[in-house]
Amino acid sequence: MKISSRNVLEGTIIQLVHGGVHTEVTFELPGGQRIVSMITRASAQRLGLSEGGPVRAVIKASNVVLEDE
Repeated sequence: MKISSRNVLEGTIIQLVHGGVHTEVTFELPGGQRIVSMITRASAQRLGLSEGGPVRAVIKASNVVLEDE
């Protein structure tokens, strides 16, 4: 599949937390950084996501909001 986004991060799923409607997906990048994404439970099932499996995050946003602690 070809995509226009250049921000693609590859990692390994380390945790899936299924809720009623959403699934929280935590994955780890090769450098050890972790990313958490919320997707619909239906999408997680359709993608066949499982802990230990590979995943790619495609990031396409018009803006990113940062907050100072």
